[in-house]
Amino acid sequence: MFKALVVDKADGKVTASLQELDEARLPPGDVTVAVEYTTVNYKDGLAVTGAGGLVRQYPHVPGIDFAGTVQRSSHRDYKPRDKVILTGWRVGEVHWGGFAQKACVNGDWLVPLPAGLTTRQAMAVGTAGLTAMLAVMGLEAHGVTPDLGEVLVTGAAGGVGSVATAILANRGFRVVASTGRAETHDYLKSLGATLVIDRAPFAEPAKRPLESERWVGCVDSVGGNTLARVIAQLRYSGSVAAVGIAGGSKLEHSVIPFLLRGVNLLGIDSVMCPRPRRIEAWNRLQADLPLDRLALMSVGASLSDVPRLAVDILKGQVRGRVVVDVNT
Repeated sequence: MFKALVVDKADGKVTASLQELDEARLPPGDVTVAVEYTTVNYKDGLAVTGAGGLVRQYPHVPGIDFAGTVQRSSHRDYKPRDKVILTGWRVGEVHWGGFAQKACVNGDWLVPLPAGLTTRQAMAVGTAGLTAMLAVMGLEAHGVTPDLGEVLVTGAAGGVGSVATAILANRGFRVVASTGRAETHDYLKSLGATLVIDRAPFAEPAKRPLESERWVGCVDSVGGNTLARVIAQLRYSGSVAAVGIAGGSKLEHSVIPFLLRGVNLLGIDSVMCPRPRRIEAWNRLQADLPLDRLALMSVGASLSDVPRLAVDILKGQVRGRVVVDVNT
Protein backbone atom coordinates (compact mmCIF):
# COMPACT_ATOMS: atom_id res chain seq x y z
CA MET A 1 0.00 0.00 0.00
CA PHE A 2 1.11 3.56 -0.65
CA LYS A 3 -0.27 7.05 -0.15
CA ALA A 4 -1.35 9.10 -3.16
CA LEU A 5 -3.28 12.24 -4.03
CA VAL A 6 -6.10 11.01 -6.26
CA VAL A 7 -8.30 13.24 -8.38
CA ASP A 8 -11.71 11.94 -9.43
CA LYS A 9 -14.68 13.31 -11.32
CA ALA A 10 -18.37 12.86 -10.61
CA ASP A 11 -21.33 14.85 -11.92
CA GLY A 12 -18.93 17.16 -13.73
CA LYS A 13 -17.06 18.07 -10.54
CA VAL A 14 -13.38 17.24 -9.94
CA THR A 15 -12.27 16.47 -6.38
CA ALA A 16 -8.88 15.62 -4.90
CA SER A 17 -8.27 13.42 -1.85
CA LEU A 18 -5.44 11.56 -0.14
CA GLN A 19 -5.93 7.80 -0.44
CA GLU A 20 -4.16 4.56 0.38
CA LEU A 21 -3.70 2.54 -2.82
CA ASP A 22 -2.54 -0.97 -3.56
CA GLU A 23 0.53 -1.33 -5.79
CA ALA A 24 -1.57 -3.43 -8.13
CA ARG A 25 -3.31 -0.23 -9.23
CA LEU A 26 -0.12 1.31 -10.59
CA PRO A 27 -0.09 1.69 -14.40
CA PRO A 28 2.18 -0.50 -16.56
CA GLY A 29 5.89 0.32 -16.71
CA ASP A 30 9.29 -1.31 -16.49
CA VAL A 31 10.58 0.77 -13.56
CA THR A 32 8.89 1.25 -10.18
CA VAL A 33 10.20 4.23 -8.23
CA ALA A 34 9.86 4.96 -4.53
CA VAL A 35 9.08 8.67 -4.88
CA GLU A 36 10.76 10.96 -2.39
CA TYR A 37 9.98 14.45 -3.66
CA THR A 38 7.76 16.10 -6.24
CA THR A 39 6.72 19.68 -6.96
CA VAL A 40 3.71 21.85 -7.77
CA ASN A 41 3.76 23.26 -11.31
CA TYR A 42 1.18 25.23 -13.30
CA LYS A 43 0.08 22.06 -15.10
CA ASP A 44 -0.37 20.38 -11.73
CA GLY A 45 -2.71 23.19 -10.75
CA LEU A 46 -4.77 22.48 -13.86
CA ALA A 47 -4.82 18.73 -13.25
CA VAL A 48 -5.73 18.90 -9.54
CA THR A 49 -8.51 21.45 -10.02
CA GLY A 50 -9.83 19.97 -13.26
CA ALA A 51 -9.16 23.12 -15.27
CA GLY A 52 -7.76 22.99 -18.79
CA GLY A 53 -8.92 19.48 -19.66
CA LEU A 54 -5.46 17.94 -19.14
CA VAL A 55 -6.81 14.81 -17.44
CA ARG A 56 -9.06 12.68 -19.61
CA GLN A 57 -9.39 9.50 -17.55
CA TYR A 58 -10.37 9.33 -13.87
CA PRO A 59 -9.46 8.41 -11.20
CA HIS A 60 -5.99 9.85 -11.73
CA VAL A 61 -2.78 10.62 -9.82
CA PRO A 62 -1.32 13.97 -11.01
CA GLY A 63 2.23 15.25 -10.58
CA ILE A 64 4.28 16.01 -13.69
CA ASP A 65 7.69 15.41 -12.09
CA PHE A 66 9.33 13.49 -9.28
CA ALA A 67 12.66 12.25 -7.93
CA GLY A 68 13.31 9.10 -5.96
CA THR A 69 14.91 5.69 -5.75
CA VAL A 70 14.38 2.76 -8.11
CA GLN A 71 12.56 -0.03 -6.27
CA ARG A 72 12.17 -2.54 -9.12
CA SER A 73 13.39 -2.48 -12.71
CA SER A 74 13.47 -4.59 -15.85
CA HIS A 75 14.98 -1.70 -17.82
CA ARG A 76 18.56 -2.08 -19.05
CA ASP A 77 19.73 1.26 -17.64
CA TYR A 78 18.37 1.07 -14.10
CA LYS A 79 18.67 -1.19 -11.10
CA PRO A 80 17.29 -1.05 -7.55
CA ARG A 81 18.68 1.80 -5.40
CA ASP A 82 19.51 3.99 -8.40
CA LYS A 83 18.50 7.63 -7.88
CA VAL A 84 16.39 8.99 -10.76
CA ILE A 85 14.44 12.01 -11.96
CA LEU A 86 11.34 12.18 -14.13
CA THR A 87 9.97 15.25 -15.89
CA GLY A 88 7.60 15.47 -18.83
CA TRP A 89 6.42 12.72 -21.21
CA ARG A 90 2.83 13.66 -20.18
CA VAL A 91 3.28 11.89 -16.86
CA GLY A 92 0.77 13.41 -14.45
CA GLU A 93 -1.51 14.17 -17.40
CA VAL A 94 -2.25 10.87 -19.20
CA HIS A 95 -0.01 8.62 -17.08
CA TRP A 96 -0.12 8.46 -13.27
CA GLY A 97 2.44 10.84 -11.81
CA GLY A 98 4.43 11.97 -8.82
CA PHE A 99 1.81 12.96 -6.22
CA ALA A 100 2.28 9.56 -4.63
CA GLN A 101 4.80 7.52 -2.68
CA LYS A 102 5.24 5.17 -5.64
CA ALA A 103 5.24 5.55 -9.42
CA CYS A 104 5.57 3.03 -12.25
CA VAL A 105 6.86 4.42 -15.55
CA ASN A 106 8.71 3.67 -18.77
CA GLY A 107 12.42 3.66 -17.95
CA ASP A 108 13.18 5.62 -21.12
CA TRP A 109 11.45 8.60 -19.49
CA LEU A 110 13.88 8.70 -16.56
CA VAL A 111 17.26 10.37 -16.24
CA PRO A 112 19.91 9.58 -13.60
CA LEU A 113 20.19 11.99 -10.69
CA PRO A 114 23.32 14.10 -11.38
CA ALA A 115 26.16 13.60 -8.94
CA GLY A 116 26.19 16.43 -6.42
CA LEU A 117 22.42 16.87 -6.31
CA THR A 118 20.04 15.37 -3.76
CA THR A 119 16.55 14.27 -4.77
CA ARG A 120 15.15 17.26 -2.88
CA GLN A 121 17.41 19.67 -4.75
CA ALA A 122 16.46 18.01 -8.03
CA MET A 123 12.81 18.78 -7.34
CA ALA A 124 13.61 22.30 -6.22
CA VAL A 125 14.77 22.53 -9.84
CA GLY A 126 12.02 20.30 -11.27
CA THR A 127 10.22 20.80 -14.57
CA ALA A 128 10.32 24.59 -14.18
CA GLY A 129 14.08 24.62 -13.69
CA LEU A 130 14.70 22.22 -16.54
CA THR A 131 12.59 24.42 -18.81
CA ALA A 132 14.53 27.50 -17.69
CA MET A 133 17.84 25.80 -18.45
CA LEU A 134 16.64 24.73 -21.90
CA ALA A 135 15.62 28.35 -22.53
CA VAL A 136 19.05 29.65 -21.51
CA MET A 137 20.72 27.03 -23.71
CA GLY A 138 18.52 28.15 -26.60
CA LEU A 139 19.50 31.80 -26.13
CA GLU A 140 23.18 30.90 -25.97
CA ALA A 141 22.91 28.78 -29.12
CA HIS A 142 21.58 31.89 -30.91
CA GLY A 143 24.50 34.07 -29.89
CA VAL A 144 23.19 35.75 -26.74
CA THR A 145 26.19 36.47 -24.50
CA PRO A 146 26.64 38.59 -21.34
CA ASP A 147 28.66 41.29 -23.07
CA LEU A 148 25.88 42.19 -25.52
CA GLY A 149 23.40 43.82 -23.15
CA GLU A 150 20.39 43.27 -20.91
CA VAL A 151 18.39 40.05 -20.78
CA LEU A 152 14.74 40.23 -19.70
CA VAL A 153 12.94 37.57 -17.67
CA THR A 154 9.14 37.90 -17.60
CA GLY A 155 7.01 36.27 -14.93
CA ALA A 156 10.25 36.35 -13.00
CA ALA A 157 8.87 35.46 -9.56
CA GLY A 158 7.39 32.18 -10.80
CA GLY A 159 9.17 28.85 -10.98
CA VAL A 160 10.66 29.14 -14.47
CA GLY A 161 11.42 32.83 -14.00
CA SER A 162 13.16 32.35 -10.66
CA VAL A 163 15.48 29.66 -11.97
CA ALA A 164 16.14 31.54 -15.21
CA THR A 165 17.03 34.68 -13.25
CA ALA A 166 19.46 32.78 -11.02
CA ILE A 167 21.12 30.92 -13.90
CA LEU A 168 21.52 34.00 -16.11
CA ALA A 169 22.89 36.10 -13.25
CA ASN A 170 25.37 33.37 -12.36
CA ARG A 171 26.46 33.27 -16.01
CA GLY A 172 27.29 36.99 -15.84
CA PHE A 173 24.23 38.42 -17.60
CA ARG A 174 22.63 41.72 -16.61
CA VAL A 175 19.16 40.41 -15.77
CA VAL A 176 16.08 42.62 -15.75
CA ALA A 177 13.22 40.85 -13.96
CA SER A 178 9.61 41.72 -14.78
CA THR A 179 6.90 40.99 -12.21
CA GLY A 180 3.52 42.24 -11.07
CA ARG A 181 4.21 41.46 -7.42
CA ALA A 182 5.95 44.33 -5.62
CA GLU A 183 6.64 42.13 -2.59
CA THR A 184 9.00 39.95 -4.67
CA HIS A 185 11.46 42.70 -5.67
CA ASP A 186 13.96 41.94 -2.89
CA TYR A 187 13.60 38.22 -3.57
CA LEU A 188 14.43 38.66 -7.26
CA LYS A 189 17.43 40.83 -6.46
CA SER A 190 18.66 38.12 -4.08
CA LEU A 191 18.57 35.73 -7.04
CA GLY A 192 20.82 38.07 -9.01
CA ALA A 193 18.49 40.45 -10.90
CA THR A 194 20.18 43.82 -11.46
CA LEU A 195 16.86 45.57 -12.00
CA VAL A 196 13.22 44.71 -11.27
CA ILE A 197 10.47 46.35 -13.34
CA ASP A 198 6.68 46.25 -13.31
CA ARG A 199 4.95 43.97 -15.77
CA ALA A 200 2.06 46.36 -16.48
CA PRO A 201 3.53 48.11 -19.55
CA PHE A 202 4.09 44.76 -21.26
CA ALA A 203 0.43 43.87 -20.87
CA GLU A 204 -0.58 46.74 -23.15
CA PRO A 205 -1.06 45.75 -26.82
CA ALA A 206 1.80 46.74 -29.09
CA LYS A 207 0.97 49.87 -31.10
CA ARG A 208 3.89 49.50 -33.52
CA PRO A 209 5.71 46.43 -34.87
CA LEU A 210 9.04 47.99 -33.84
CA GLU A 211 9.76 49.80 -30.59
CA SER A 212 13.01 51.09 -29.14
CA GLU A 213 15.62 48.34 -29.06
CA ARG A 214 16.56 47.18 -25.57
CA TRP A 215 16.73 43.45 -24.93
CA VAL A 216 19.41 41.22 -26.38
CA GLY A 217 17.50 38.21 -25.09
CA CYS A 218 14.47 37.20 -23.06
CA VAL A 219 13.03 34.20 -21.24
CA ASP A 220 9.27 34.69 -21.46
CA SER A 221 6.81 32.63 -19.44
CA VAL A 222 3.84 34.96 -20.00
CA GLY A 223 3.02 34.92 -23.73
CA GLY A 224 0.19 37.01 -25.17
CA ASN A 225 0.70 40.78 -25.28
CA THR A 226 3.86 40.50 -23.20
CA LEU A 227 5.57 38.31 -25.78
CA ALA A 228 4.44 40.64 -28.57
CA ARG A 229 5.91 43.68 -26.80
CA VAL A 230 9.18 41.84 -26.11
CA ILE A 231 9.55 40.93 -29.79
CA ALA A 232 9.05 44.59 -30.73
CA GLN A 233 11.78 45.64 -28.26
CA LEU A 234 14.44 43.05 -29.12
CA ARG A 235 17.75 44.38 -30.32
CA TYR A 236 19.06 43.45 -33.75
CA SER A 237 19.46 39.61 -33.96
CA GLY A 238 18.14 39.27 -30.42
CA SER A 239 16.19 36.20 -29.27
CA VAL A 240 13.26 35.43 -27.00
CA ALA A 241 12.73 31.93 -25.61
CA ALA A 242 8.98 31.33 -25.19
CA VAL A 243 8.23 28.91 -22.36
CA GLY A 244 4.69 29.65 -21.13
CA ILE A 245 1.24 31.13 -21.67
CA ALA A 246 0.29 32.51 -18.25
CA GLY A 247 -0.84 35.71 -19.97
CA GLY A 248 -2.47 34.10 -22.98
CA SER A 249 -1.71 31.78 -25.88
CA LYS A 250 -2.60 34.13 -28.72
CA LEU A 251 0.23 36.08 -30.36
CA GLU A 252 -0.73 39.08 -32.48
CA HIS A 253 2.26 40.54 -34.28
CA SER A 254 3.81 41.56 -37.56
CA VAL A 255 6.69 39.78 -39.31
CA ILE A 256 8.49 43.14 -39.47
CA PRO A 257 10.80 42.54 -36.44
CA PHE A 258 11.92 39.23 -37.97
CA LEU A 259 12.60 40.80 -41.37
CA LEU A 260 14.11 44.14 -40.35
CA ARG A 261 15.89 43.20 -37.11
CA GLY A 262 16.53 39.51 -37.71
CA VAL A 263 15.14 38.57 -34.31
CA ASN A 264 14.44 34.98 -33.23
CA LEU A 265 11.42 33.46 -31.50
CA LEU A 266 12.53 30.21 -29.87
CA GLY A 267 9.96 27.64 -28.79
CA ILE A 268 11.03 25.73 -25.68
CA ASP A 269 9.48 22.34 -24.90
CA SER A 270 10.54 20.23 -21.93
CA VAL A 271 7.77 17.62 -22.19
CA MET A 272 8.98 15.66 -25.21
CA CYS A 273 12.57 16.92 -25.12
CA PRO A 274 14.94 14.12 -26.25
CA ARG A 275 16.81 12.30 -23.49
CA PRO A 276 20.35 13.41 -24.50
CA ARG A 277 19.24 17.04 -24.40
CA ARG A 278 17.65 16.50 -20.98
CA ILE A 279 20.84 15.01 -19.58
CA GLU A 280 22.86 17.90 -21.00
CA ALA A 281 20.45 20.37 -19.36
CA TRP A 282 20.61 18.62 -15.98
CA ASN A 283 24.40 18.65 -16.09
CA ARG A 284 24.32 22.34 -16.94
CA LEU A 285 21.94 22.99 -14.05
CA GLN A 286 24.35 21.39 -11.63
CA ALA A 287 27.12 23.65 -12.92
CA ASP A 288 25.22 26.91 -13.53
CA LEU A 289 22.58 27.11 -10.80
CA PRO A 290 24.10 28.02 -7.40
CA LEU A 291 22.67 25.83 -4.67
CA ASP A 292 22.41 28.75 -2.25
CA ARG A 293 20.10 30.56 -4.67
CA LEU A 294 18.17 27.34 -5.25
CA ALA A 295 17.55 27.19 -1.50
CA LEU A 296 16.32 30.82 -1.52
CA MET A 297 13.67 30.11 -4.13
CA SER A 298 12.25 26.86 -2.70
CA VAL A 299 9.85 26.07 0.16
CA GLY A 300 8.65 22.73 1.51
CA ALA A 301 5.17 21.21 1.54
CA SER A 302 3.39 17.89 2.04
CA LEU A 303 0.92 16.01 -0.15
CA SER A 304 -1.96 17.34 1.93
CA ASP A 305 -0.97 20.90 0.96
CA VAL A 306 -1.19 20.23 -2.79
CA PRO A 307 -4.93 20.95 -3.36
CA ARG A 308 -4.53 24.40 -1.80
CA LEU A 309 -1.29 25.08 -3.67
CA ALA A 310 -2.91 24.00 -6.93
CA VAL A 311 -5.44 26.81 -6.58
CA ASP A 312 -2.76 29.31 -5.54
CA ILE A 313 -0.46 28.59 -8.47
CA LEU A 314 -3.26 29.15 -10.98
CA LYS A 315 -3.83 32.56 -9.36
CA GLY A 316 -0.15 33.44 -9.66
CA GLN A 317 0.26 33.40 -5.89
CA VAL A 318 3.11 30.87 -5.60
CA ARG A 319 6.62 32.32 -5.45
CA GLY A 320 9.57 30.30 -6.72
CA ARG A 321 9.52 26.55 -6.26
CA VAL A 322 7.46 24.31 -3.95
CA VAL A 323 9.10 21.00 -3.02
CA VAL A 324 6.63 18.37 -1.85
CA ASP A 325 7.87 15.62 0.48
CA VAL A 326 5.47 12.77 -0.33
CA ASN A 327 6.42 10.91 2.85
CA THR A 328 5.22 13.60 5.27
